[in-house]
Amino acid sequence: MLSALRVATRRSLASNARATSFSLNSVASSQSPCSHPPSLAPQWNGNTLSHRQYTTPTTLLMPVKTIDVPTMGDSITEGTIVDIPVAPGDYVHEDDVVLVLETDKVSIDVRAPEGGNVVEILGEVDDVVEVGSGLYRIDTDAEAPADGGAAPAKEEAPAAAAAPEPVAAAAPTPPPAAAAAAPPPPPPPKAAPAAPLPVMESVTTSLGNRPERRSKMSRMRQRVASRLKESQNTAASLTTFQEVDMGNFMEMRVRHKDEFQKKHGVKLGFMSVFVKACTSALQEVPAINAYIDSETNEIVYRDYCDVSVAVASPNGLVVPVLRNTEYMTFADVERTIALFGQKAQSGTLALDDMSGGTFTISNGGVFGSLMGTPIINQPQSAILGMHATKMRAVVDEKGNVVARPMMYLALTYDHRLIDGREGVTFFEERGG
Repeated sequence: MLSALRVATRRSLASNARATSFSLNSVASSQSPCSHPPSLAPQWNGNTLSHRQYTTPTTLLMPVKTIDVPTMGDSITEGTIVDIPVAPGDYVHEDDVVLVLETDKVSIDVRAPEGGNVVEILGEVDDVVEVGSGLYRIDTDAEAPADGGAAPAKEEAPAAAAAPEPVAAAAPTPPPAAAAAAPPPPPPPKAAPAAPLPVMESVTTSLGNRPERRSKMSRMRQRVASRLKESQNTAASLTTFQEVDMGNFMEMRVRHKDEFQKKHGVKLGFMSVFVKACTSALQEVPAINAYIDSETNEIVYRDYCDVSVAVASPNGLVVPVLRNTEYMTFADVERTIALFGQKAQSGTLALDDMSGGTFTISNGGVFGSLMGTPIINQPQSAILGMHATKMRAVVDEKGNVVARPMMYLALTYDHRLIDGREGVTFFEERGG
């Protein structure tokens, strides 16, 4: 009997267990992951109920997108907001401009990647934003308004403004006197439409034939170009200007030119006067006759004067050197310059004729130049530019306005070695 009772009890328990397992599995399968936490779903392991954790992948739709500051170049890391043509709540179509950014090199329009409502602008005008940071947020699920204008939220504003109309209808009836008020004045006549502007016809200008031709640079021109650029890259060039009255010298030249040419066989020109005057000034201001030795970081002062004189030749500008001008007379200077001119025209100038030099004089006045800034002839430290003599109105010592033959002078010097005081003193010493 006890044995039969035990068997019946086991069968009853097994039947109940199978029914419970079927019920729980049915409930678990009917629950969605979002409504029933997976960690709380009961699982049957054969004897007992247990809790098993699992993860169910879900896809969340995010219609509101954050648009970042776009990449604007390898060397650009930030930009400034300079314009915001839309406001939060406005609907923008794809490729519409939402913000304008300005960088050191370029101005960039930040456009909408797709249509939607602008939810938020993450900055203001004049704000500096970095590449990759959030710039604005857009709701891409918003529908475009029917008229293609602003979002429907803005269209509700006129309806709200029209709401007080029933209150105005309930106002008391005005007295009869108000009804007899004078009628409003007639509207002013419309102005006549302005006459249309005449249509300008395009003018086509024939440019004709515009040929070009090339020629190889000569070795001399290449060398001159290299030396001039080297001078600009090396020296801290500064130019001081002064004007000189040429009247006294011109009068002296008229009185003695025939006698001078008869005695020395050369004409008396301007260059001999300027060479001797500059030589005297170089001896008084030795810094202008010096140069910087870059290898030893020393200033080299020269107690002799070798003046380079720019001379035009068929192949370009050449600069022969007058050596030891402190010992030369006017006639020596004029005779040597004439000899250099003949050699330059015939192409027989030697390299020794153009090497060295402590100071240069360039006379652009022979070509009519009124004013210019000459370039230092390295490794020298200064150069004097002469210009054309022109009659100009000046005030003399007695206060009278008179016409005098005036010339502009330009002294370009290396400011690393020569200060402005020395530059001005140079003009004063030479009688400028």
